[in-house]
Amino acid sequence: MEWDVLIIGAGAAGLFCAGTARMQGLRVLVIDHARAPGEKIRISGGGRCNFTNLATARDRFLSENPRFCASALAGFSPLDFVALVDRAGIAWHEKTLGQLFCDGRAMQITDMLVDRMAGAELWLDTTLSGLAREGAGFLAQTTRGVVRAGRVVVASGGKSIPKMGATGLAYDLARQFGLKIIETRPGLVPLTFAEQDLARTKPLAGVSVAASVTHGKTRFDEALLFTHRGLSGPAILQISSFWQPGDEIGVDLAPGLDLASELRDRRGQGGRIAVATVLGAHLPARLAEAIAEELQLTGARLADQNNATLDRIADRVHRWRLRPVGSEGYRTAEVTLGGIDTRGLDAKTMQARGQPGIYFIGEAVDVTGWLGGYNFQWAWASGHAAGLSLGHAPR
Repeated sequence: MEWDVLIIGAGAAGLFCAGTARMQGLRVLVIDHARAPGEKIRISGGGRCNFTNLATARDRFLSENPRFCASALAGFSPLDFVALVDRAGIAWHEKTLGQLFCDGRAMQITDMLVDRMAGAELWLDTTLSGLAREGAGFLAQTTRGVVRAGRVVVASGGKSIPKMGATGLAYDLARQFGLKIIETRPGLVPLTFAEQDLARTKPLAGVSVAASVTHGKTRFDEALLFTHRGLSGPAILQISSFWQPGDEIGVDLAPGLDLASELRDRRGQGGRIAVATVLGAHLPARLAEAIAEELQLTGARLADQNNATLDRIADRVHRWRLRPVGSEGYRTAEVTLGGIDTRGLDAKTMQARGQPGIYFIGEAVDVTGWLGGYNFQWAWASGHAAGLSLGHAPR
């Protein structure tokens, strides 16, 4: 069983790379231990797949080597992928912040990618047990037999969502071929609180609010969701990629509002209006009542509060400081931060430096995008870069 290219991993990056390689007439085999291709595609975007982001740029990605992703991203843009989606007749819409979603089910994207790699062979339920050089190519031991390939592309992903089969295989193979690994950790993941903080927030589980969340100079203005274990929602998932254990984050629960001035104005109008009622005009009722209770103002009238108390209320809403104790880990993380050190890879081809014929693409590489379709765009772009290079390599 001999092939020009063996691709390990039938996720977004692997499938896209296979299609690009097939278009150049290469004999391609894709293997994956899963029972179906594109499992992360299937569950993404609430089942509608947030397949790219129109605002894709180098500064939307985290890496120890931040310039590395620029070449691949320039070589295959979001509009390039949209053109493929349009040709496949897949209806889509822009949600917010440049995020593009399928109108229908996410599996339309997987079906498109599989159709695009027509002529390649796809072996599912197939596990790799060993990979070694053999002459100018490679010999792979799999549960379906020995495979010989001129080149190998590792697209087996990171550690996020292990229940879907995520493993550290890509890192093991990278080490085997002399590449270094940047320490990995969960990214785009809910944050968790200590018990004393949970006592205040747990009763709010299920409450969502538009918020501004900061970590140092980094800020995201999106929805925040209270959970039984801490905080989630897009704003928290975004900041989690920057947060480190022991760090503090800041939360503004009413961005764009000058609550102190609002409270003073309402107080001047007199009447028997309660503090919680005024807060409820800008916050979900349960959250407004919880803040009033925390500040020992349950049932208190706004007219009875002095300026210091009004400032204290505003400070609690606009400048909530908290220190998460951890995250929900790889179990619910959407991506893996860190990974294969990009200084060991060629930015234009994704080929390992000093190790001709082996390539690393997708989530396994130390390039992690923001929430909102950026990580899929990295999968398409890195897969495309490797796929083009495969066609230029000697057979």
